Amino acid sequence: MTVPATRLGRATLSRLPAESRPAVRPGEAKAGVLHLGLGAFFRAHQAVYIEAAMAARGGDWGIVAVAPRSRDVLEALRAQDHLYSIVTLDASAERTRVMGALTGTVHAASDPAGVVAQLADPAIRVVTLTVTEKAYAPDAAVPRLLVDGLIARARADTGPITLLSCDNLPSNGVVLDKLLSGMIPAELRDWYDVSVRCPSSMVDRIVPATTAGTLASAERCLGARDLAAVAGEPFSQWVIEDSFAGAVPDWAAGGAVLTGDVTPWEHLKLRGLNGVHSGLAYLGALAGCESIADAVALPGMADLLRRYVATEVTASMTPPDGVTVAGYGDAALERFANARLGHRCLQVAMDGTQKLPQRVLSVLNTVADPALATLIVAAWARFAEGTGDAGQALPLDDPRAADVRADLSTEALFGPGGVLEVPDPTHRRMIEEWRTALATHGAADLVRTAVR
Repeated sequence: MTVPATRLGRATLSRLPAESRPAVRPGEAKAGVLHLGLGAFFRAHQAVYIEAAMAARGGDWGIVAVAPRSRDVLEALRAQDHLYSIVTLDASAERTRVMGALTGTVHAASDPAGVVAQLADPAIRVVTLTVTEKAYAPDAAVPRLLVDGLIARARADTGPITLLSCDNLPSNGVVLDKLLSGMIPAELRDWYDVSVRCPSSMVDRIVPATTAGTLASAERCLGARDLAAVAGEPFSQWVIEDSFAGAVPDWAAGGAVLTGDVTPWEHLKLRGLNGVHSGLAYLGALAGCESIADAVALPGMADLLRRYVATEVTASMTPPDGVTVAGYGDAALERFANARLGHRCLQVAMDGTQKLPQRVLSVLNTVADPALATLIVAAWARFAEGTGDAGQALPLDDPRAADVRADLSTEALFGPGGVLEVPDPTHRRMIEEWRTALATHGAADLVRTAVR
């Protein structure tokens, strides 16, 4: 009879391998950060930097994390004293470490007043957000919750606060600031201008969906069950605009990059990494690839995307000092080739209408000859038709799926007023030519011959 492993919790910490224990003592630091979005990316990225900052410089920067809707992860964390682990998916080794930065959780859907109370608490001086691109709209739940919390904070006079977006939007801090300043009551506008800052940031780490294999790896390393474990690649980066309303964690001591202008880093990541990711997802899914690593391995794929980054992406932007766009693209492809990540093409393909404008249309509409940017967009259009090259079903998981499926013609999708508008009719013709070629030859054959 197999004896079930002990559940991860504070009582089990002393039995963990030394290299797997938290960098800070759980519960020792008081709450100072509120995070909106209890997903895997936050747990494998922002929480890591905040814990590293506390380990290096101290301070009460414990994190209260807010789950907007689902209770599954929240309940798992509560059952484990808010501890969880990160499985680092290195190609040659398996490493797992428990995180101790979380001090509490709130469920926004059932307890919005609890979130507002946290936002008004003087101990909370930083709010970070990973709520996806779809949440940055006046009618979305997150901005309404933030505004209610800011109103409560202003009326209680509990001090300045920094709201730090970590979502994949260009100038995400500017977007957040414009959204909130337009929603805040007029009588509190002066308070908002003085007391609130919304710096922009760029985040980067591949964090695939947690699987049974993730949980098994965590248990094997820890000797304890962790039902909130997440996985992530070895690489991680966080670039933050150095503009804060008051005290913040020592981000630099935690490994983040502080800069006066995040824009070059945003463009580099969105176009040189995220855009390549989308190209792999759509071309790979059409070709029948399950994972992004499988798509990278298709004959000709890596060469095609290296050419795309070295020519079109490079021509569309000025990189940060000391960085070459082509070198960054090469490194991105190496990261995507890590088969242990198990990053599924269909997962990356989600929400294309929200992602492609920043990732690919920003290149397509900037350069004179977007030969390969138009191929990536054409692959999305073929993907949206719902059937792959071998007849496999391709689900369109997108907030504008109904608009897309209403008329799948190139002109309806990309013409004036289209779901993804491409102003230049020459570029729309290029998209149509690629769509025809993809339908005629299939993605795998086209990729194999496209760079010749």
